[in-house]
Amino acid sequence: MASAGLRDCVREWEELQQHYNEMQETHRSYKLKLEELTKLQTRCSSSITRQKKKLKDLSVELKKIKSSQENEEEQIKDIQENIKLREKTFFEMESFLPKKNGLYLSLVLGNVNVTLLSKQSKFAYKDEYEKFKLYLTMILMVLSFLCRFILNSRVGDAVFNFLLVWYYCTLTIRESILINNGSRIKGWWVLNHYISTFLSGVMLTWPDGLMYQIFRNQFLSFSMYQSFVQFLQYYYQSGCLYRLRALGERHNMDLTVEGFQSWMWRGLTFLLPFLFFGQFWQLYNAITLFQLARHPECKEWQVIMCGLPFLVHFLGNFFTTLRVVHQKFQNETDEQKNK
Repeated sequence: MASAGLRDCVREWEELQQHYNEMQETHRSYKLKLEELTKLQTRCSSSITRQKKKLKDLSVELKKIKSSQENEEEQIKDIQENIKLREKTFFEMESFLPKKNGLYLSLVLGNVNVTLLSKQSKFAYKDEYEKFKLYLTMILMVLSFLCRFILNSRVGDAVFNFLLVWYYCTLTIRESILINNGSRIKGWWVLNHYISTFLSGVMLTWPDGLMYQIFRNQFLSFSMYQSFVQFLQYYYQSGCLYRLRALGERHNMDLTVEGFQSWMWRGLTFLLPFLFFGQFWQLYNAITLFQLARHPECKEWQVIMCGLPFLVHFLGNFFTTLRVVHQKFQNETDEQKNK
């Protein structure tokens, strides 16, 4: 007779064997559906590519048509409007389909597929990105304060600048992944972080000396102010986006950005003075560095190479903000005229 302990072990083994067989069947079904999913993805991507090409050709043909009849002009306008709507639909569809990585992601990650296939996964990644920005902004603000008023060490400054390099590098990678998943980050706001990465890298390599000590406190004060403004931007913009998403006026994958957008007019525009002050501080930093470059004792290449990014930052931020403000006023004027 088998002992009671052995009988229990045999019964448990039989249960495990049954669960194992069920698991194998489930996994087999999963692999079949995965193959089916891959085929559907390829078919959808090919169909969208063909449709987009044909719509592009159709748009060109419509522009060539010169119609003198009113009903034909209305038909042309109607088709053109529908083409624009179709393009927006394709954008939404492509955000759920695998796509080739851009040059930057290909260099960093290779050909790894970074497309998240469910809305929950996209939103979770976007929210994690926003929290990452918020937490690092707070850490950078505290660290810049410590370096500016308490620590007077090149080692502390190096740690701060290394954190800046890592932060901006990480942001550029995460933003590229978000763009692949439907986030509409465009133009200057994408380039802005690449320039910040370069600037932080140059600051990290700047050796301690007279030129560095002259600019050090100004740079740390600016970094502290910039982190403070980014902290304000996060809370103000996240509130605006929450209201606009609830009204269906903004895309669910839209992000807070380090600048001023047209949708931020919903509510107070108190951020504008803070933004403009920070932008002119960037210009002041550039002017200071260009003056230091002419100093008789200046031998470091980092001086001029830091001055140029600060100048580019000022020009990009200032004129992009002005363009957004001008467009908003122009749109409001057009709306009043139509009324």
